[in-house]
Amino acid sequence: MHNWHYVLLIVSICALSYNAQSVLAQVMQSSSYRIQEDSINVGGGFSSSTNYRMEDTVGEVGTGFSSSTNYTQSAGYQGMNDFYLALSGAADVVLSPSLGGITGGESNGSTTLTATTDSYAGYQMTIAASTSPAMVSGANFIPDYAPAGANPDFSFAIVAAQSRFGFSPEGSDIVTRYKDNGSVCNTGSGDTSFSCWDGLSSSTKIIASRASSNHPLGTPTRLRFRVGMGSGAGQAEGEYVATTTVTLLPL
Repeated sequence: MHNWHYVLLIVSICALSYNAQSVLAQVMQSSSYRIQEDSINVGGGFSSSTNYRMEDTVGEVGTGFSSSTNYTQSAGYQGMNDFYLALSGAADVVLSPSLGGITGGESNGSTTLTATTDSYAGYQMTIAASTSPAMVSGANFIPDYAPAGANPDFSFAIVAAQSRFGFSPEGSDIVTRYKDNGSVCNTGSGDTSFSCWDGLSSSTKIIASRASSNHPLGTPTRLRFRVGMGSGAGQAEGEYVATTTVTLLPL
């Protein structure tokens, strides 16, 4: 009996933000608080509705964007405001156990990513595979999981002649597509473990999002990965690798 070894590598983690600065300082602080930026004005503040979010300032002077061959400047309280955006915790994942070519079975692994931002508008997290299909070994591959319909499958399902590689995100910030009502995905507000399975793609898929700040603690999202192999799949022996990119974007 031969064993098939599956290894999932998450090698590229991106956190993209605007107006980022490498050094931040506080204009005022004490043992109880820190004020990074202040402004003398006559009004303004944060406001929102179901359709928009706005941070405004009324009464400042000398504001706006200017530049030359030697510098760029975005003057004013709102102009110099930046967002903190960080993605941490990703690690290579080894799926376990190795699968026998006669009996088949399931091989599982997971990693947890923590996204942190102080942006009022929040963030969006996406995932994409570097190849399609994602899981390859030389010229051989394991097909990406294909849900039965437009929504992810609540349970990971294959037939005896199939091998499939899929993923499922879990966490309080997962998007509606991966939430469930206990039996169906893309409906309800539940987050049942080991449910709502989808296939990777070289095109980005949104897996998590939030519309508010979560600094400083951040929010974890767990990515589960699974290879399922039927006893009659005839999968070629080898060590299979998938490379994915998880990207964090400000909203």
